Amino acid sequence: MKRIAVVGAGTMGHGIAQVSAIAGYETTLTDFQAQVLAPAMDRIRANLNGGVKRGKLSSDEAAAALRRVTPLEDLASAVSDTDLVIEAIIEDVDAKQRLFAQLEDLTDQGAILATNTSSLSITRLAQSVSSPDRVIGMHFFNPVHIMKLVELVVHDSTSDETLVAVRDVAERMGKDPIVVRDRPGFASSRLGIVLGLEAMRMVEEGVASPEDIDKAMELGYGHPMGPLRVSDVVGLDVRLAIAEYLHRELQGQWYAPPALLRDMVAAGETQPRRPRTVCHNHGRAVRERRGPRRHRDGRG
Repeated sequence: MKRIAVVGAGTMGHGIAQVSAIAGYETTLTDFQAQVLAPAMDRIRANLNGGVKRGKLSSDEAAAALRRVTPLEDLASAVSDTDLVIEAIIEDVDAKQRLFAQLEDLTDQGAILATNTSSLSITRLAQSVSSPDRVIGMHFFNPVHIMKLVELVVHDSTSDETLVAVRDVAERMGKDPIVVRDRPGFASSRLGIVLGLEAMRMVEEGVASPEDIDKAMELGYGHPMGPLRVSDVVGLDVRLAIAEYLHRELQGQWYAPPALLRDMVAAGETQPRRPRTVCHNHGRAVRERRGPRRHRDGRG
């Protein structure tokens, strides 16, 4: 494994390209919207510089990693002669299927085709190619250069060789991979979305402040980040899309998106934010609209 192509230069794609380059792989980065490539390279450069300042990388290592990332506007050029393609485009199964059909024509037969989807069916994506054994899920977490987990999602036709090769790549990237079967939501999204949505419902009901709901999980259960902060960082539109998909596929009421989430996305607050912004600000707004809570005996 020497060359990796990343398709999609957004929040996840540029991070995947960065860790690929740090791991020593010659990496190409492409996107259907060519104008996002320059900002993506700027973010990679900034992250590498940050790593140097924190003592995670030497200046020479950062410079070498940056040289290993090549942004290319043309998809065919980006994926040519690559050993692994990691798809990181929008969470839309039709768009991903169209891309995988293209990748089958543009890549060598031995190239592995991985998707960074956080919940969509790997089996459905694999149906877009004639060699489904080379298709696998490779679900990174945001921010990619910091989060250690990678979910390796296998469907019924994923070959052992594909899994072994991708596991080796993830470990070389400094990740700690887990292997899960192709079921809606995999392991992380299926569990994490329930906690995140329930936290939003608790805000709606006035159970506790958003800050205290997060603190309950951070201090009581050892979570490094509370569920509302996680939703802010992931992006609320992504949270909503996953919730709708899992609610449709699994039929559980706990996957139904709460009104607070729908309202925030409708208001355009969809991009990943700094912690304690969107959910927390809206939580305060909900409390203000509700007014001060009164005791059952009528006292304020």
